[in-house]
Amino acid sequence: MDVVLREVHDSDLPVFYRQMNDPEALWMAAFTPKDPADRDAFDAHWKRIRSLAGVLHRTVLLDGDVVGHASVFGEPDEREVTYWIDRAYWGQGVATEALRVLLTQAPERPLYARAAADNAGSLRVLERCGFRLTGRERGFANARGEEIDEVVLTLES
Repeated sequence: MDVVLREVHDSDLPVFYRQMNDPEALWMAAFTPKDPADRDAFDAHWKRIRSLAGVLHRTVLLDGDVVGHASVFGEPDEREVTYWIDRAYWGQGVATEALRVLLTQAPERPLYARAAADNAGSLRVLERCGFRLTGRERGFANARGEEIDEVVLTLES
């Protein structure tokens, strides 16, 4: 398995849009845009976040194919990781390897991550990469239309 991270290209965005409109993936991610099918909002979001200084956005490639994206964002001492991997690749170690590579490109610590408390797959990925549970919160999950439990994880070193 050859997982590589590279700069996000404009040609990646239609793939990300398709991936982010998978109903099962949306349910698991939970904390998603209000209307993931709103292409104009999606494009505006990516234009804005790609222009922000200090944000690390990467396209995840598996054997040369675009399978997702991963990012580090936020203010110093509040930096957070996020990632999205196409559901066709869940359970194959792709997210874990992508996050490991991302962490080498973003050496600052601490780093934080958030996930729906019932997203066991994402929690396993984060824990395999050294993140530890440090908090619990509740938040409104657009993809589920209700408030749900969320966990906060921290990578100290």
